[in-house]
Amino acid sequence: MSYKVLVTGGAGFIGSYIVDKLIKEGHEVRILDNLEPQVHETGDTPDYLNQEAEFIKGDVNNYEQFRDSLKDIDIVFHKASMVGVGQSQYQISKYVQTNMIGTANLLDILVNTDHDIKKVIVAASMSSYGEGSYECPSCGIQNPPLRTEEQMKAKQWELKCPCCSAIMKPVPTKEDKMLDSNSIYAVSKKVQEEMCIMIGKTYGIPTVSLRYFNVYGPRQSLSNPYTGVAAIFMSRIKNNNPPLIFEDGLQTRDFISVHDIADVNLLSMNSNAADYEMFNVGCGKQITISGVAETIAKLCNKDIKPEITNKYRKGDVRHCYADITKIKGKLDFSPKVSFEAGMKELIGWSDTVEADDKVDLATKELREKGLLE
Repeated sequence: MSYKVLVTGGAGFIGSYIVDKLIKEGHEVRILDNLEPQVHETGDTPDYLNQEAEFIKGDVNNYEQFRDSLKDIDIVFHKASMVGVGQSQYQISKYVQTNMIGTANLLDILVNTDHDIKKVIVAASMSSYGEGSYECPSCGIQNPPLRTEEQMKAKQWELKCPCCSAIMKPVPTKEDKMLDSNSIYAVSKKVQEEMCIMIGKTYGIPTVSLRYFNVYGPRQSLSNPYTGVAAIFMSRIKNNNPPLIFEDGLQTRDFISVHDIADVNLLSMNSNAADYEMFNVGCGKQITISGVAETIAKLCNKDIKPEITNKYRKGDVRHCYADITKIKGKLDFSPKVSFEAGMKELIGWSDTVEADDKVDLATKELREKGLLE
């Protein structure tokens, strides 16, 4: 069945892959994107943008533009978002306005105007969990709060059991873990998800929330120091600078290719089993942050070691990786792209674009705002 689809943020990293896949499968696609300067520095539509899609330069914060973009649309992929945990802690109004008020505009339009929307798929975030889940050898599964300032200053990086103070080991984080957000970005994504699911259920509009873990791949801006860690490290290494790593580098995340993300979005559109559900979208595997830097350097054939700072950013979590049992069971999804294969693709693509290393500027901003110790 062919649909008319709106992809907000469709000129961006993840959105553009969803657009490509939709068009390849025969759907009619419209894009609403404001070409955010932090991502699109020239203000022009990117070269990779699919020419078969209708493009509207507009903003989710503009109610009339958003309303007009929804005319005759069947499916909405809501991907427009400000992205950046650290930056969100001082650009508070901008993050709240885009992620929460922009989403409120979408829902207000769906409730108060005539439309043909059959499903909404919203991009949520693993950052809303806060810390991941852990297991204490004596006390079992724990879902601890953030580490204290005292612990971080003492450089005691690993999580301690809140019951007995033993060092815990990370375990996969499930969707039913309480969302314990620790940044404005994380809060905004949590609220965005909850608003969409609630209004969807209230008005009978099937809605799906996809909690992305660390997404990487071609088209991710290498000049945006607030984007994903893989792209930031790539920018540093391409400019012969060592990747900067906080704490001891042994903190872990779950990395997933943008190709797998695009696949999940279309699975969600086509499956009734996805309706009104929240799904982790990751690989279900831990990779250390220092390991990411070392892998990129090795694949780039550069003898560059990461700079382990033993400093910390306020609000950072130690470990968080996905339990993907639910999405495997309901949508029959398993990630196809291995981390090394995905990194090789990212590196090959990086040779075709400029990478302006702005990490020092971003670090300076974090320090000035009191977020870096």
